[in-house]
Amino acid sequence: MVRKNPRIEVVDALRGFAVMAIILVHNLEHFIFPVYPTDSPGWLNALDQGVFNAVFTLFAGKAYAIFALLFGFTFYIQSDNQKRRGKDFGYRFLWRLVLLAGFATLNAAFFPAGDVLLLFVVVGLVLFLTRNWSDKAILITSIIFLLQPVEWYHYIANLINPAHQLPDLKVSEMYAEVAEYTKAGNLGPFLWVNITLGQKASLLWAVNAGRFVQTMGLFLLGFYIGRKQLFVSSKNNLRSWVKILIVSAIAFAPLYTLKELIMQNSTIIQQTVGTVFDMWQKLAFTLVLIATFVLLYQSEKFRGIVGSLRFYGKMSLTNYITQSIIGTIIYFPFGLYLAPHCGYTISLFIGIFTFLLQVQFCKWWLSKHKRGPLEQIWYKWTWIGAKR
Repeated sequence: MVRKNPRIEVVDALRGFAVMAIILVHNLEHFIFPVYPTDSPGWLNALDQGVFNAVFTLFAGKAYAIFALLFGFTFYIQSDNQKRRGKDFGYRFLWRLVLLAGFATLNAAFFPAGDVLLLFVVVGLVLFLTRNWSDKAILITSIIFLLQPVEWYHYIANLINPAHQLPDLKVSEMYAEVAEYTKAGNLGPFLWVNITLGQKASLLWAVNAGRFVQTMGLFLLGFYIGRKQLFVSSKNNLRSWVKILIVSAIAFAPLYTLKELIMQNSTIIQQTVGTVFDMWQKLAFTLVLIATFVLLYQSEKFRGIVGSLRFYGKMSLTNYITQSIIGTIIYFPFGLYLAPHCGYTISLFIGIFTFLLQVQFCKWWLSKHKRGPLEQIWYKWTWIGAKR
């Protein structure tokens, strides 16, 4: 018998935490449909602004980063399980990415210009290419990507030639066109433009936002963490997470301060060095969240409080896509069209309520099935034609 890697509970819970944070951010954004009340009382406007600042400070750019890091970790688990059988998971993983592109299309249909799964499909190739590299090579490559070399290239190129600018990818124009289809309220054209122009806009936005290279780095960092078994509970690993927490917490404040100062400079500096420091301060905060979660999870009391996140994390793909469908029904013109009536505070409560409903569904479903509905399809089709 070939033993598989045991399922690591804290990873499921951490993935559930990331998807929960994503749904809260997406609800505040009305799933990239920025229509809000125009006549709210002053006290509610103040409360809304506080809610927005709190949620975006805690989760925006961090929840996605956790999700990306765990994607790389999951690749390690699947790859290592096949290696124990004397098999190479690489080409099966490429097929798995093709299947993920299908799920990305489904999600994008209901999420105007905001899907991240197609980015994962494209960037996932880096895991295939590096799957047989040494631990040291993977870590070094991850660090290089996380340093944001593309942004530094554009900054240095501008110093040498002041006429050099970032390419204008027309992302704003694409977003505006997608928004017009959303406002029109016709479901068919809305779905079509989302999976075509919307996906194009999302990928091109990620280029100038530094997300492509950062996601590569996060994938490889998750792969490295898997190889080093850092999510396995042990004294040495817990000491490592304490060190990560301390270093990341110390680094966050100066990185954030420098980012704010840099953003007061010219546009090209904001787009290059500003993006770099924004990514770095978010990465530091992301590592603070991960390390804190892992360390707190060693407490039985904390596990009891967040225990439901395990079920939510096991069905992360199903939850991620269904939240987009639910959000479309709630906020958009061809659904309930509640966007003009929901400020940030009300939207946050809607997000929490949707999350709690999804958790109950996860518990019920997993009491009868081994995997979530979309997870089962992905798993079954991944191994189609394979001898298991």
